[in-house]
Amino acid sequence: MSLKKRFLYLFFMLPSLVSAEDGSQLWLRYVPVEEHIAKQRQISLANNHESALLAKQELNRYWRGTSISMHLDKKAKALKEGYQIKSDVSGIRLTAAEPIGLLYGAFHLLRLQGAKVNMQNLNIEEIPDYDIRILNHWDNLDRTVERGYAGYSLWRWDELPNTLSPRYEQYARANASIGINATVLNNVNASPQILTSNYIQKVKALADIFRKYGIKVYLSANFSSPKVLDGLSDSDPSRKEVQDWWKTKVKEIYQHIPDFGGFLVKANSEGQPGPQDHGRTHADGANMLADALKPYGGIVMWRAFVYNPSEQDRAKQAYQEFVPLDGQFRDNVIIQIKNGPIDFQPREPFTPLFGAMKHTAQMIEFQITQEYLGFSNHLAYLAPLFKETLDSDTYARGKGSTVACITDGSIFSAKRTAISAVANIGEDTNWTGHHFAQANWYAFGRLAWNHQLSSEEIADEWISQTFTDNRDFAKPIRQMMMDSREAVVDYMMPLGLHHIFAFGHHYGPEPWGDVEGGRPDWMPWYYHNADTVGVGFDRTTTGSNAVSQYNEPLRSTFNSIETCPENLLLWFHHVPWTHRMKNGHSLWEELCFHYDRGVQEVRQFQKTWDKLEQYVDEQRFSEIQSKLKVQAKDAVWWKDACLLYFQTFSKTPIPYELERPIHELEELKKIKLDMKHHN
Repeated sequence: MSLKKRFLYLFFMLPSLVSAEDGSQLWLRYVPVEEHIAKQRQISLANNHESALLAKQELNRYWRGTSISMHLDKKAKALKEGYQIKSDVSGIRLTAAEPIGLLYGAFHLLRLQGAKVNMQNLNIEEIPDYDIRILNHWDNLDRTVERGYAGYSLWRWDELPNTLSPRYEQYARANASIGINATVLNNVNASPQILTSNYIQKVKALADIFRKYGIKVYLSANFSSPKVLDGLSDSDPSRKEVQDWWKTKVKEIYQHIPDFGGFLVKANSEGQPGPQDHGRTHADGANMLADALKPYGGIVMWRAFVYNPSEQDRAKQAYQEFVPLDGQFRDNVIIQIKNGPIDFQPREPFTPLFGAMKHTAQMIEFQITQEYLGFSNHLAYLAPLFKETLDSDTYARGKGSTVACITDGSIFSAKRTAISAVANIGEDTNWTGHHFAQANWYAFGRLAWNHQLSSEEIADEWISQTFTDNRDFAKPIRQMMMDSREAVVDYMMPLGLHHIFAFGHHYGPEPWGDVEGGRPDWMPWYYHNADTVGVGFDRTTTGSNAVSQYNEPLRSTFNSIETCPENLLLWFHHVPWTHRMKNGHSLWEELCFHYDRGVQEVRQFQKTWDKLEQYVDEQRFSEIQSKLKVQAKDAVWWKDACLLYFQTFSKTPIPYELERPIHELEELKKIKLDMKHHN
């Protein structure tokens, strides 16, 4: 079998084993309570709100402990959607200000039960860090999913509103169990059709299911909808006719979905229409939609992911476009900002836009789906990536101005706070394509609720609920998860390298970037700038000057090759191949060691997993084992492609103590994966 055919076979190969443990239950593998235990305890509730009744239902089915009394205290407004759990000899008292808080509290109790926590003398108060904790589904109306690697979309638009899949409620329950309270149903590259009366009825059917689980529905809106749907001459936000169209459309939506959340908008980015098409600003466009939504309490999440072909460093463009507009947005507009300045890379510095807009609400956008981290073939636990960004200090108001504090409203006041992530959920039986990819959905929800949680704590929770809390299994698996993201960085793009993926689909390496007619800012060579001198993007004050967008002391730290963190060195500097790293290696040697380490780590993951077969059901064990085989082969592919290519510039041998390449560079350059069948 040729190399190309082997990669295609591995990429599309799906195991067909059948057994009870197929991953469909996610982390909600609760065992129903036996009747004799249920009779020994009482779950009391003096409220008939549907969310509160769901809380009682969950506890009735699965709670094995002492009696629980649930109460609503509407005076406890400070709790928001949170709850208090207190226990004494008479039992447990669960209190919330809102009915949905009782459901969140019920899931917390079940989580404690699964972890075998002592229920004596509980004194817990949980208040979510963000008001809106939202998933962005990049789902198209034909049920394909942009950057989706877990099958077709959950939303069966052709069957809605009359036929309702049972997975809609399962999806809502899973989100409620981790505190996610909002969802954008459709792709940011939005079809105007989602706003037609026909589709509004379909959206209503989903909203009616999600409501009792505390989930509000949002839609991605195409800015040119007035022109496309109703033949207006244009979609200029300054024109009354266009403004009236949006007001009428919003009124129609709220007539059917009274708790509709609002719009997510991608405008004037990657060819999407927007206000700049009419000589208007992002603020003009966002404010027009915000004014239409305002009477109903809706919001606009306006994406800051904007860049155009230009001489300017792509990493600088969002900052340049949005900072001058600070203070011009309505109070029901939130600017949605990707965690890094480029595009969901395995490692990026945080976007300097965080904290730069002191009079504008800002929310972070993560990507759960692994567009740049091996799709659903590679194990990459992303809580460390999320935490890396949230815990980064922007110095916007001195030390301690972390991205988390900027976005949760504790430094700059905001009417509403929000955090988002692009979902990795599809129609696959296990929801996310890779059993371990479920952990990234889980981790986002938990951090959206409490960004102080550690990656290790979240991993422990997920492992015990999804597999087992047996320490002989949980400890090595937690270590594997904690090591996994860094391993991916090592075998793909260490030391600050970025965006050297294959064109279009972003699966596999293509540092040579020889696609004809491709825009420079889509090409790998634009980012790595490899030549006979060295490699890396010079963003210093003598380069693109992107460092100037960061506050001091970061600006000076990043600007110096001596003080720049080595894991971001090639992000900010064009570094000579002979540059001495802190450990004494040359840059070239250090690159080689990182790539080799990534390969060895994935092989270690295989060994770790294989040793634990006795703790896992047959189906999930073999499916994860198969994925790890693909990942190990892909890691070698990445290592060989990148080192052989960069070696044509460095003219230096790979350190002899490291594993030799097994491919030829020219053979690797011929690989062109056909991804059109993989949605």
